[in-house]
Order: sequence, then C-alpha cells, then structure tokens
Amino acid sequence: MPPSPFRRAPGARPRARLLPRLATRVLAVLAVVLGTALAGPAPEARAAVTLTRITDFGSDPGALTMYVYRPVTLPAHPPVVVALHGCTQSAQVYADNSGLPQLADQDGFLLVLAETGTANNPNKCFNWFQTADNRRGQGEALSVRQMVSHAVTAYGADPRRVYVTGLSAGGAMTAVMLAAYPDVFAAGAVVAGLPYDCTRDTSPYTCMNPGVDRSPADWAGRVRDAYPSYTGPWPRTAVWYGDQDTTVVPRNADELRDQWTALHGLSQTPTRTTTIGPDATRQDQYLAADGTVAVEVDRVPGIGHGTPVDPGTGGEQCGGTGAPYFLDSICSSRWIARFFGLDTSSPGDPGPGGGSAACWTASNYAQVQAGRATTSAGFTYANGSHQNMGLYNTFVTHTLKESPTGYFTIADTGCP
Repeated sequence: MPPSPFRRAPGARPRARLLPRLATRVLAVLAVVLGTALAGPAPEARAAVTLTRITDFGSDPGALTMYVYRPVTLPAHPPVVVALHGCTQSAQVYADNSGLPQLADQDGFLLVLAETGTANNPNKCFNWFQTADNRRGQGEALSVRQMVSHAVTAYGADPRRVYVTGLSAGGAMTAVMLAAYPDVFAAGAVVAGLPYDCTRDTSPYTCMNPGVDRSPADWAGRVRDAYPSYTGPWPRTAVWYGDQDTTVVPRNADELRDQWTALHGLSQTPTRTTTIGPDATRQDQYLAADGTVAVEVDRVPGIGHGTPVDPGTGGEQCGGTGAPYFLDSICSSRWIARFFGLDTSSPGDPGPGGGSAACWTASNYAQVQAGRATTSAGFTYANGSHQNMGLYNTFVTHTLKESPTGYFTIADTGCP
C-alpha cells in the first residue's frame, strides 16, 4: 500500500499531497502524483536549460525556491511569465521540457520558475488546497508574489504584463495566484488544474476526480472572497486539458470555465469554437464586450494528464517528452504565449531581432483598411499573429507592431 497522501514530512507543518483516490488509481500514485500514467519510454535526454537561482527575493514564507531564465536578448521592461511545475517535478524539469525558455528567447520575456520541495510536501506538490498557502498575503502564494516583485525591481520588468501558468498542482496554484492576486497578474493559463478554493468544503480527492459541480456564481464568489476589497478587472484565463485525463478529470475544465466566465460577467456558452494545432485541439473562446478573449478553454484530444508539447523545430513546435507528464500532441506553451499576447514570432521566424519593428496606432477599421488586420464575424484580427483586437469599428483603437514584415502583434503597452 502506498504511503498516506496526507502524510507529513518529519518536522514539517501539516501538508497534503495531490493524489487521486488510492483505491482506484494505485498506478498513478506509484508513477507520479498528478501525472499521466503510461507516458511511454522517454527519448534521448535534451540539453538542460541554464537557470539562475535567486536567493534574496523576499521573506519567502512558503519556503519556495526561485529560478530565472533570462534570454540573452531581453527588451527593456520585458513581460514576466511565472511557471509552476507539477508534483514530483522541479523547476529544471519544467524548463527543460515545457518549451517556455525557447519562447522566452523568441518572444522576449523573462521566465520565472518557482519550485517547491519535499520539506513542504512529500511529493513536491504546490499546496493549492491548504489555506496556509492559497490565501493572499501568506504561505506559498505570497512567496510567488514576492518573486514577481523581485523580477520587476531587479530586471526592470513591466508590472502591467505579468502572467502565470502551471501544470496540475502548479495549474491549481495558478488559479490560486489569479484569485489571490488579480491586481498582479494580467492573465494566466491553468494546465490540468482545478478551480480556486474547491477544497473549502470538499477533499482534494473529490475535487480531482470525479470533480465538483457548483454554480458559476458560487465559483465566482470563492474568487471574490480571496480579495474582497478588489474592484479592478479580473485576469484573463486560459484552461488546458487532455480529454482522457483520469487524474484531474476534464469536468474541472468546465468548472474553471464557469468560475472565470462568471467573474467576467459572461455566458458559459462559447462565443466561438474552432480547432487548432496538428491534433485538432478544440478551442472555445469567451469574448468580452470589447472583443478581447476573456476566457479560453483548450481541450486536447487523445491525451491524459500532463503538459501538451510538440517536439520539433517547426515554428509552431516546442517542448520535449524527456520526462513524465509532457505529452506529445500540441505546443501548448506557444498557444499560451499567444493568449498572453506575447507571441511576436511568426512560424519559422527566429524571433526578436529578426527584423526591424514598425508601429501603427489606429482604429480597428483603419487597421483593416490598411491591410494590417482582417475581419471575421464582426471582429478584427491582427495579420500574422491572429490576435483578437476586438470589434470591427472606428471606436476600438490598438497599436500594432510589425516584426518581421507582414506579422503584426498588439503593442498597446509600448512599441517597439
């Protein structure tokens, strides 16, 4: 019999481990907490990404470790992406296989990787389910927030463009960060994670599988309770799930959708649905009144629990399958960067520095008339990046950056 999922490490404060129900998922427990069983043989190991450990980022009440991947060429005031690994993983494993460092090089953002350890949780899970760690101003949540503050001050990063993503327990912790610090994060991407504060009155086991069905208003209320005085805009949220996930079941994708669409005051019926990537991933998008994508749900066919990656050298490929729970399917990190508005490279383009940038500020109508954007079903999309610019009219204005020639991205916060 495997050890109890709620066993505490010697001398550690009570912690819990993110596991499926032991009686029915012993294989998953033995393989990895929150991971896809039977991931298959690992290919030849890839070269490790060089990370820098930061030891003085704050008081660190959650006892986490901070690492940074800084591209050789980093623009002034870069965006920040915070990455949170899954159980039994590490910052290094996540960096080596997620594809995020490659995208940081291409798109010019600073990558911050938070890491937890066995002193916090026997299986190195972020403690998304414990009030000591999933509330504003304390525990692991505050440690991650301190990492962001350090990135802004030490690297001159843009505090308006801070994003967070993570897998499994890291995905659930991503939801924690969006709920506890909506004033810090502009957007987040939850990969195989769970709605915020599911465990307020339910066990982690039940939240994971079979999942919990609550009303959108109930879910939204739990987020509002995380920061009751907050009156600003809610972070944009993307949700990624394998449709064969039996560890954290796809029902959680629906509950996450309900939570964040309700916060944005949107219907739970998608504004539009399409397929993306080489495996026909279903993408549902929920648009705000200004035409921006407030919530997005991406359902990857034929995979279980893990980070979707697509190893290779193509412009839409990224990541590796050299460790468990990185599943060959679609380069989710590329699409997540695109959702964040960070994707500045067209397929095959070497990234920043591949050509000079030019900028135009105009109404969506004028951008379309000038050939920098197209229109479909009443909305405007930047040529090349296909970023949603909002309604096709003369009232919505954006700045578009062109780099390389013919590839446009939204650059409202600064251009070039």
